Formats: sequence, structure tokens, C-alpha cells
Amino acid sequence: MKIEVLSMLISLIGTSIGTIAGILASNKLTNYRISILEEKVDKHNNLIDRMYKLENRVTIIEDDIKKND
Repeated sequence: MKIEVLSMLISLIGTSIGTIAGILASNKLTNYRISILEEKVDKHNNLIDRMYKLENRVTIIEDDIKKND
């Protein structure tokens, strides 16, 4: 009877360690992917800001050209 209990405890410990290791590995991968996506969003937002400023400058230049004609 003691052998079965010991075997069960060893199995429980091994399964628990494997599960925790799997969760930690998955968490690391998810955090990495989120950081990559955040970098892409930052680049996109920077582009949007630059385009907005550029559109304003173009509008001002177009107005200047119309005034000079």
C-alpha cells in the first residue's frame, strides 16, 4: 500500500512541475508577442502623428500658393 501512495505522490509532483513549467513558458511567449505588438503600434501611431503634421503643413503651403497667385 505504501508503494502505491509513494507512486501517486511522485506522479502528482511530476505533473505539477510540468504544468507550472508549461504555464511559465507560455506566459513568456505571450509577453514577448505583446511587446512586439506594442512596438508596432507605437510605430504606427508615430506615422499617424507625422502625417497629421504634414497634412497641416501642406494646407498652409497651398493657402500661401493661392494667395500669391
